[in-house]
Amino acid sequence: MRKSNRAAAGVAAWQAVQTSARPGTPGLAERAAALPRMLWSRLRGRYDGLTVPRLLMFLLGIAYVASPIDLVPELFVPVLGLADDVGVAVWLATSLMSESERFLQWEGSDGYVQGRVVD
Repeated sequence: MRKSNRAAAGVAAWQAVQTSARPGTPGLAERAAALPRMLWSRLRGRYDGLTVPRLLMFLLGIAYVASPIDLVPELFVPVLGLADDVGVAVWLATSLMSESERFLQWEGSDGYVQGRVVD
């Protein structure tokens, strides 16, 4: 049952990301490719758009979706057991894509030139 929850959560997250794309904004592949750069820039102190509490929430969301332990087990309340995974996966996917879009805008700004922050 847990495997189908992950699949459903993944499908819901994918649909949320696809419907959140707006014309003129970076595509899904570009946003996903920016995630490691964003994290690296944040860890090196160059990018301050991603706050530590938000980063921790992302990590907790990933751990929750990947974990076999649920707040609401599917065995007792199947609908809620699926809904909590789907909800977290959708929040995580849309939040990461929004954050990566902000990062890409920051990268393209005048304050960032060839991997260095310009003072």
